[in-house]
Amino acid sequence: MYKLWASAYKEFLLLIRDLGGMAILFVMPLILLITITLIQNNTFKTIKDSKIPILFVDNDKGSVSQQINKGLTSTNAFEVINKASEQDAKDLVFKGDYQLAIIIPENLSSDLEIKVNENVDGILAKFGVEEELEPSISKKNKKKEVKLYFDPATQQSFKSSVKNGIDRVISGIEIQTIYKAFEAQLSDEPSAEPIFDTNSFISFKEIVPESAKNAIPNASQHNIPAWSLFAIFFIILPLSINMVKEKSQGTFVRLRTNPVSYATFLGGKTIVYLGVCIVQFILMLLVGLYLFPVISLPEINITGKLPLLLIVSLFAGLAAVGLGLLLGTVFKTHEQSAPFGATLVVILAALGGVWVPVFAMPKFMQILSNISPMNWGLNAFYDVFLRNVGFSEIIPEITLLFLFFIITTTIAILYNEKKIAV
Repeated sequence: MYKLWASAYKEFLLLIRDLGGMAILFVMPLILLITITLIQNNTFKTIKDSKIPILFVDNDKGSVSQQINKGLTSTNAFEVINKASEQDAKDLVFKGDYQLAIIIPENLSSDLEIKVNENVDGILAKFGVEEELEPSISKKNKKKEVKLYFDPATQQSFKSSVKNGIDRVISGIEIQTIYKAFEAQLSDEPSAEPIFDTNSFISFKEIVPESAKNAIPNASQHNIPAWSLFAIFFIILPLSINMVKEKSQGTFVRLRTNPVSYATFLGGKTIVYLGVCIVQFILMLLVGLYLFPVISLPEINITGKLPLLLIVSLFAGLAAVGLGLLLGTVFKTHEQSAPFGATLVVILAALGGVWVPVFAMPKFMQILSNISPMNWGLNAFYDVFLRNVGFSEIIPEITLLFLFFIITTTIAILYNEKKIAV
C-alpha cells in the first residue's frame, strides 16, 4: 500500500509542477463548456421562448385568411409579420432575411364559401331534401393556391413541417365551413345552439413520469454532462504522453529497478488522474450552478442528485484512465500517442452523442454508438439529470464503464509483461 501511495504522490508532484498542463486540464474545459452552451442555448429553448418570424401577405381580406393568421399565431411557433406586397415578401425571403413568406390568394373566403355551398346543395338534392340546381359557373374556377416562399437555405424538414401545419389549419377551416353550410340549409330558423359540434373529438395529452415533470431538457442539462465527459476522456492525452515521456527519459527504467510491480505503477497514476476527473466534473457543476444564471443561461438543479452524479463521474473517470494507461503502455513516442489520443477522443465523443444526439444519427451510427464509453456515461448522466432515477437504474451503465477500465488496464499489464519477456 505504501508503494502505491508513493507512486501516486510522485504523479501528483509531476502534475502540479506543470502549470500549463493544469490550465489545459481545468480551465480549457470550462471555457469550452461556457462557449458551447451559449451557442446552443437558442437551439434548446422551447418553442414558447423562441418563435420563427414569418411574413404573411393577405390578399383575401376575408374570414378564411383571418383564421389562417390566427391559427399560425396560436401555435406559438411563429411570429407572424403582415406585409402588403407579395413581391416585397418574396424579395426579403430570397435574400435570407426571413425563412418563410405565406401568400393568401384573392377571394379565397368568398370562393370557398361558394364552392362549399354548391357541394352541399348537390348532396341535399341527391337525397331529395331540395331541388337539384343547375351547375354554377364557379365550379369551373381553378383551385386556390396558398403560395409559400422559402429561403433557399431552409432545411427540407422545416419545409415539410410548415406545409403539414398549414394544411391542417386550412383543412380545419374547410370542414367548419362545410358544417356551417349544412346548418344553413337544414335549419329553417337560426338557432343559438349549433346543430354540429365542430370541436375536435380526438385530442392529445402528454403524459410524463411524475418524477420527471420538473426535468425539462435544456442546454445546460445537455452540455454539462456531455462536455464533462469530453474533458474527462481528454485526460488520456496528458496521461499517455506522461507515460511515453517517462519511457523516453529513462525514468520508467529507474522506477522498475525498484521492487514495484507494473500494476502498482499504474495504480498510482489511476489515483491521481481519477482525482483530476472528479475535480473537473465538480468545476463543471459549479459553473452551471453559479455562473450560468449570471450570463442568462439555464441553471441546473442537482438537489438530491449529487451523490449519483459523483458516482457516474467516478466510473467515467476510471474508463478514461484505463484507456490512457493502455495508450501510454502501447505507444513509444509523443508523435504516436498525442495525435492518436486526440483523434480517438473526438471519435468517441462523436459516437457517444456529445455533439449530435444519438437519436438524430443514421440507424447504423446509432448501433455503432453503443461501443463508445462516452455514450454509456452520457446515458447515465441523463438518467440522473432528467429522469431522476435511483442507483439501481444506472448500474448497467456504470458496470460497462468499470468493465472497460478493467479490460484496458489488464491489457496494458499483459502487454507490458510480454514486452519485458521478449
